[in-house]
Amino acid sequence: MDASPPVVLELKDIGKNYGGRRVLNAIGLRAAGGEVVSVTGPNGSGKSTLLKIVAGLLRPSRGEVTLTIDGGALDAAARRRAIGYAAPDLELYPELTGRENLQFFAAVRGLRLPATEAARRLADVGLAGRGEDPLGAYSSGMRQRLRLALALLHEPRVLLLDEPSLALDEGGVAMVARIVEAQRGAGGLTVLATNDPRETALGERGFVLGG
Repeated sequence: MDASPPVVLELKDIGKNYGGRRVLNAIGLRAAGGEVVSVTGPNGSGKSTLLKIVAGLLRPSRGEVTLTIDGGALDAAARRRAIGYAAPDLELYPELTGRENLQFFAAVRGLRLPATEAARRLADVGLAGRGEDPLGAYSSGMRQRLRLALALLHEPRVLLLDEPSLALDEGGVAMVARIVEAQRGAGGLTVLATNDPRETALGERGFVLGG
């Protein structure tokens, strides 16, 4: 009998309503480590909502999210710790520098991030030499690069990326592809919410949400 994959994400009958409006209905998905899943669909179809539910940032109106790692199902708190999440609406602290933002979010996760390690991680996302600049001096593309660095801080087993190439130049788009490939190579799972063909092409599996 084959061993179970070390990372398995299952969505069972996920639904989400906002007032009387149904955004998601009976969504089911099973994905394992080493896979890249592209979630596509028209604007308003619930792509971002679905990722937030998986990340534990939103409660579904019905249904269940299960994340199993190394044979054990995680509770909600442990699931959040195992997930890295980046989205355009992820708030950063404009009064802090890029390095300080990284160190603050690392501390929230219980991680120690020395300045030298923070500088390395910033360089990994194309922000070398910009760590001491206040976030207010960052362009939208630089902020997006910082969000990606934050998502990778704890080397997550599951990476959720909502429009990761938004506001990025071609070099940034290539960086996103490298991040996804590295996650795949490490046996992690990546779920992309996107309508960008360049991002969709990164996934070997597609999951389409209706309008």
